[in-house]
Amino acid sequence: MLNATMPASRAPTDPVDDHALVRAAVGGDMAAYERIYRRHSPRMYAVLWRLCGGHAARAEDALQEAFLQAWKALPGFRFDSSLGTWLHRLGVNAALMELRANAVEQACDAGEEGWDSLATLASVERCAGTSMDLERALETLPPRARAVLVLHDIEGWKHQEIAEQLQMAVGSSKAQLHRARGLLRARLGETA
Repeated sequence: MLNATMPASRAPTDPVDDHALVRAAVGGDMAAYERIYRRHSPRMYAVLWRLCGGHAARAEDALQEAFLQAWKALPGFRFDSSLGTWLHRLGVNAALMELRANAVEQACDAGEEGWDSLATLASVERCAGTSMDLERALETLPPRARAVLVLHDIEGWKHQEIAEQLQMAVGSSKAQLHRARGLLRARLGETA
């Protein structure tokens, strides 16, 4: 599963080519939009897969939602940021919406106790295996802690950006990152 989630290439895309592809796609060229999708979707999927806790179907849904939103918003794209950055933001938003919807659905299914758990989104206290790999350990983190860890440590976002995106205080972002790292260490069997 890990190989399927890794981007095909880490090489930066040519922004001039992205400009041309966006202009062509806005003009109705479906092949240009397909090239945008093929160029940016592997790396986006890897991020979304991690944000969704390794749930491939949720990551795929978020990816498709992001590209549907991109198609609708592409005529207004002004290149204030790179196309890849813009698409990643759409993808992260779609994944977070998916996670929120899933949390509400689980709370509804669990009845009164489920609604109480929405505030904390409790995690598994202890993992059975001490040799669990990082990807599996990421899957066990509470959704907000996992989101902060992925966005900060893997994607390189700043706490201010994370706080804005997740609608939390900067201090909460830092606390969630600290919590996520501690939980990962515990799940991987490392001592602090």
